[in-house]
Amino acid sequence: MTIGKIAFLGSGETSLAGGRIFEQLARQIPAPLRIAIFETPAGFELNSGQVAGKVADFLKARLGNYKPQVDLIPARKKGTAFSPDDPELLAPLLHANLIFMGPGSPTYAIRQLKDSLAWDILRARHRLGATLIFASAATIAVSQWGVPVYEIYKVGQDVHAVPGLDLFDGFETPLSFLPHWNNTDGGDEVDTSRCFLGMERFNEWCSLLPADHTTLGLDEHTGIIMDFQKRECQVVGVSSISLVRECDPQIHPAGTTFPLSEIGQLLVPEPLEAGISPAAWKLVCSVPTLASAIDETPPPEVLALAEARQAARARKDWAAADENRRKIAALGWMVQDTPEGFKLVKN
Repeated sequence: MTIGKIAFLGSGETSLAGGRIFEQLARQIPAPLRIAIFETPAGFELNSGQVAGKVADFLKARLGNYKPQVDLIPARKKGTAFSPDDPELLAPLLHANLIFMGPGSPTYAIRQLKDSLAWDILRARHRLGATLIFASAATIAVSQWGVPVYEIYKVGQDVHAVPGLDLFDGFETPLSFLPHWNNTDGGDEVDTSRCFLGMERFNEWCSLLPADHTTLGLDEHTGIIMDFQKRECQVVGVSSISLVRECDPQIHPAGTTFPLSEIGQLLVPEPLEAGISPAAWKLVCSVPTLASAIDETPPPEVLALAEARQAARARKDWAAADENRRKIAALGWMVQDTPEGFKLVKN
């Protein structure tokens, strides 16, 4: 199986340009389309569910012809009821063939997802064929080196680089991303390009990185799609992307295609599970294919256990809820919680 495509957007995931990118990728995914949306980058916000929910509503409308099933992954904070290490909360990821993560705080997302089950499952699903889309803050979070945008731009900390989630760890390519590359919110008074840092502070950040490092700048409403099967990159949207080495940019405008090798080796890890925890890899590989899982009707005893579990959760009887979940699993089913209620998927 070929690993999935990856798209990175500089901004505008719910814009006309963003919608076209989503549709282009959805068109290439075998039905049924199952989308999982991470809340994590905005997990510190009281309305993180609404932030991710707006993207979900947009995709349901924009990709309506594909009849997508869209699940929110409320992996907001470690050590809480919404932990990125909770396998029950992450269950929709196991079947998702398109996974999205977007706005919020890059450094918060890094702290919550680093060494987490959620991050391992996301990478495992990609290596088994799922398409990944990252936008805005998430592009920084998945970098080898992240820009602490809020800390520098809003809080006033000195320019520094933070270790990111490093999506391409194992691909033998040191690579980071910077969205909002051509931002002009500051007008004539303040340089807010380079994700609000401005040229002077970006050059300072760039000088902190290793000499062999590549930064990929993403203009607003513009993205890049990496295709590991064709070994090429396609620039999509309204502007351009910039490949920056030693602070010297090489620009590729929208509508162009160039070899993946221009970014780096980007070799597919061998074996595929390299760098992923054995537990996460086993969990992902144990899930049946979508074709065998769809349109299965759970028997009455499984439905009864699921309803009993739902009632136990409502009264916060977590022990009873877990026991019912184990009984459901013993009967060959997996229960998933969604904003609309529970779903049952055949194991």
